[in-house]
Amino acid sequence: MYRSRVPDLGRARLLLPVAVFALCGGLLQTPAASAHADGKPYPAECPWMNTAKSAGDRARILLQAGTLDQELRWLVEQPANQPATTTFGGTTYPAQLPCTPNVTYTDGPDTVRGSSGVTAFPAQIGLAATWNTDLAYAKGKAQGDEAFRKGKNVVLGPGVSSGRTPLAGRTPEYLGEDSLLGGTLAAAQTNGLQKGNPDRPTMAVLKHYVANEQELDRLASSSNLDERTQHEVYDLPFEVAIDGSSPGGVMCSYNQINGTYACENPLLTDNLRKQLGFDGYVVSDFFAVHSTSASLKAGLDQELNRPLYYTPDKLKAALNAGEISRKQIDEAAYRVVKAYIKAGLFDHPLPATPEGDVSTAAHKQLARKIVTDGSVLLKNQDDILPLSAKARKIAVIGPTASNTATNGVSASTVCGMSGFGAGLCTNPVAPLDAITERAARTGATVTYNNGADPAAAAAAAADADVAIVFGYSKMGEGSDRTNLNLDGNGDALISAVAAANHNTVAVLETGSAVLMPWQNDVKGILEAWYPGEQQGTAIARLLWGDDNPSGRLPMTFPKSLADLPTQTDEQYPGVFADGSTTRTAGDTSIRQVNYSEGLAVGYKWYQAKNIAPLYAFGHGLSYTSFSYRDLTVQATKQGLQVSYEVTNTGRRTGTDTGQVYVTLPKSAGEPSKRLVAFKQVELRPGQHKQIKVTVTRSAADHPLSVWDTRKGAWATPSGTFTVETGSSSADLPLKKTITLP
Repeated sequence: MYRSRVPDLGRARLLLPVAVFALCGGLLQTPAASAHADGKPYPAECPWMNTAKSAGDRARILLQAGTLDQELRWLVEQPANQPATTTFGGTTYPAQLPCTPNVTYTDGPDTVRGSSGVTAFPAQIGLAATWNTDLAYAKGKAQGDEAFRKGKNVVLGPGVSSGRTPLAGRTPEYLGEDSLLGGTLAAAQTNGLQKGNPDRPTMAVLKHYVANEQELDRLASSSNLDERTQHEVYDLPFEVAIDGSSPGGVMCSYNQINGTYACENPLLTDNLRKQLGFDGYVVSDFFAVHSTSASLKAGLDQELNRPLYYTPDKLKAALNAGEISRKQIDEAAYRVVKAYIKAGLFDHPLPATPEGDVSTAAHKQLARKIVTDGSVLLKNQDDILPLSAKARKIAVIGPTASNTATNGVSASTVCGMSGFGAGLCTNPVAPLDAITERAARTGATVTYNNGADPAAAAAAAADADVAIVFGYSKMGEGSDRTNLNLDGNGDALISAVAAANHNTVAVLETGSAVLMPWQNDVKGILEAWYPGEQQGTAIARLLWGDDNPSGRLPMTFPKSLADLPTQTDEQYPGVFADGSTTRTAGDTSIRQVNYSEGLAVGYKWYQAKNIAPLYAFGHGLSYTSFSYRDLTVQATKQGLQVSYEVTNTGRRTGTDTGQVYVTLPKSAGEPSKRLVAFKQVELRPGQHKQIKVTVTRSAADHPLSVWDTRKGAWATPSGTFTVETGSSSADLPLKKTITLP
């Protein structure tokens, strides 16, 4: 019989006291009961339940007590998480040791997916547009609470990416195109999930590692990129998130990286663990495993769902053939068990019966707050917003404004992302209902047209003082967008309405950037993203100025598809061996996607190529105004001390999100400036405040460094650094240059 040989991982091997753990004739001899150091009892047959010990020590104790087959259960999701069940898809295991928890995974970057009675929060891209770490933490805490009460204690999320193309189907599931912004918000949400509810703990699984930037052929494509781009662009948001939160797990992605699948790629160990500092366990995406030995050796600890490549037979065969070692099995199981214990899953059992409706009034208020703070006022010509008392007749136009579907489209359609894994949102607060209610408070009347007939919509708009037209585009997991136009003939609809009424406001409900051929024809543009169940209330309050917009774009909005960083077929969507972009029937070859744009991704591409975007990264208007002055920059051995003064120069209270960018010396070979800090402050009219930020060269986002491929390490170049401060990547009125010591 195999016995587990748990790795010491650099420590002295733990030997269990004979009085607690004595094996004799295959029987475990223990006292009748033991106690924690604080007096709380634990079952004597389960010494790994002693909470006085560290998570690592407890994991060692448990694994040393079991057989190899019991240990192998931890390497697959279903056997690991259902300890009393013995058969999974035709594969049989022995029952797991006692006192091991039932664990249930749930998909959930945005909401607790697949469950009714939960809060339908806005899409993650909307959370990113808040630039608010407190909201990200609160969202994680609320989501963790709902997940646990629904009988789910591992949340597969949040997710980060680098926003290589706005066409990518899962753009609304991620946190924007900048590593610092996305990684920081992911860390805050992870901390909310893992620390927000100590008595109802959940564990977060950060995803999808790595260079997972398109849905098209996601299971059969290779992201081909150089070492420096890997570190500076695609590893970096993970590094920032891991440094700020220590997620229990990281999920490897479907795609290949430079010809090797992510879940069997040495990057899992060489980069993720050794360089990014991740110390949890790596779990695959659904059916993202393609091997047994290669995956285990690379650092994949757990196969998601049922056993396919990590079956006991395949693992034992690989072990007997010398393809893998027992130490590698032990280390994988140890990482899983340690993460479970550290997250509190062993010590806080799931409820025996999941609750029904777990959405609370506070959670709904939070969902509304995220829409409010994440909606971005892109344009406000002639101060068309907030709506004034002069707006006596208001036309609301477009199918997503109403809960009554038009050609299958309603407010529910844009609650969140579509496609596989979308959350449930059957009865949101519709914008039409909230606008009608809010208008009544000022004696205004509202007429509605679903927009199916642009001519009829234009007629309704012509008879109104103000026309509010809703445009939408659907996207989600499983496919990419083929264009950045609005769905449902939305561009033509907005153009028709704007032609009929010069006081037209467009409200956009999208998961990514969209083109706006009608931009010059409307006076106001509000990007609300996929705004969740509380969409109507939040949008109405913003339109009337009950709340002041404070959202900032977490991604660049281009003027045309021709302006995107992915200029060639080889870059996107990628090509096959014959140079074609279309997969023929029966072809199982790998689509080659060349990341030849290198470091020039997102706003860095537009700045490097001097391409003016439609709306720049970081852009967002307010119903008040702000000015910046007195930038000072001081160099220290640790980095930079930056301070500036911001003043509310308008007539109402508002929130400013000041952004600090640094351009490295020319010798660094960087495409453009980079975001190194951001800070929000709420100011009353006339109020000013001195903002101070520290830019530390050793921080996880390496703000003053580049990846040196010769040294295989981060290095700070010598020369002149330029520091700029302002309200967006394209609006930076303050500038200083400085030489670092």
